[in-house]
Amino acid sequence: MVEQALRQVVVVDGDDASPEVMIPAVAVLESMDLPIRFLRPLIGEAAIEATGSAFPVQTRAAIDDADATFFGSTSGPSTAALFYLRWGKQTYANVRPCHYLPGMRSPLSQPEGIDFVIVRENLEDLYLGLEGDIADLDALDLRSPHARMRLADLGPGKYAIKAITERGSERVIRHAFELARRRDGQRKVTVTCKYNMLHVSDGAFRRQALEIAEDYPDVECETFIVDDFLCRMVMRPQEFDVVVTPNLYGDILSDGAAGLIGGLGLAPSGCYGDDYGYFESAHGTAPDIAGRNIINPTATLLAAVMMLRYLGLDGAADRLAATVRALYADATVLTPDQGGTASTTEVCDWITTWLERDP
Repeated sequence: MVEQALRQVVVVDGDDASPEVMIPAVAVLESMDLPIRFLRPLIGEAAIEATGSAFPVQTRAAIDDADATFFGSTSGPSTAALFYLRWGKQTYANVRPCHYLPGMRSPLSQPEGIDFVIVRENLEDLYLGLEGDIADLDALDLRSPHARMRLADLGPGKYAIKAITERGSERVIRHAFELARRRDGQRKVTVTCKYNMLHVSDGAFRRQALEIAEDYPDVECETFIVDDFLCRMVMRPQEFDVVVTPNLYGDILSDGAAGLIGGLGLAPSGCYGDDYGYFESAHGTAPDIAGRNIINPTATLLAAVMMLRYLGLDGAADRLAATVRALYADATVLTPDQGGTASTTEVCDWITTWLERDP
């Protein structure tokens, strides 16, 4: 038997209810006897107490040296690590699968066959955080082509800059087409944004996608205005395979997509750059249920599946994914959001027991 190289994964437990799901999820992975060394460098409140910094240089170095990061949801000081993982590591493609498994508590009468992925540009658009007072832009003498008036004439208020760059668009669009080639799906990429109103910015994203599509003759390409796409996603989600979109739309649409299959507790997320990836659930820190041990671990476990594939551990990824499918097929140990009464720990214990029984 060939010995596998040891991978290093930084774990960030996160805030509020997040550690309640991250700790048992990592325990599940550790039970699988994987060639992974999990590291928990100081971060957030613990790091402030020990070093005076929420994101000390040693933690940054640990992330840089690791093969990937397994990230819990944050809302406090550990957010600095998230910003570094995103912009510092240039993880530009946020991949959010929406895959219905029988037994999931979908609000749809016929959710069978829902299996698509939203690829969200992760670094630019309105999420650059370039905001301020409208008065700061007076010197630019900006004029609306629609309202036929100067921006300054609107009076006091705030602005936010939406930036869509050629480089940012190209790399996330190509990521989407490459993913469509690898998936066992329809080999189709759907491009969506508000190109009918935002001709320059969103229009550029769409035009670039259509140009890139010419390099992928084996992949179908279609485009929809984002509000039209949303209607289609709700009515006929089975029609989609890989969806690519700028940052803000992707953030909103992917959370809506999770609702199709049963909620954010089922929604994993992977963020990919050219040479780094981090993986997390799509849900937040869930402060309303912190301390109750009922947060659904499915999203975190499926994010772990994505991480294992990224690390080249496809066999382990297949095993864990099959076990999650078995969990919902059995449907006896589910958390309250899925109609059950089980705790987070009980679900993870069920997963561990199944993995040990069916190696």
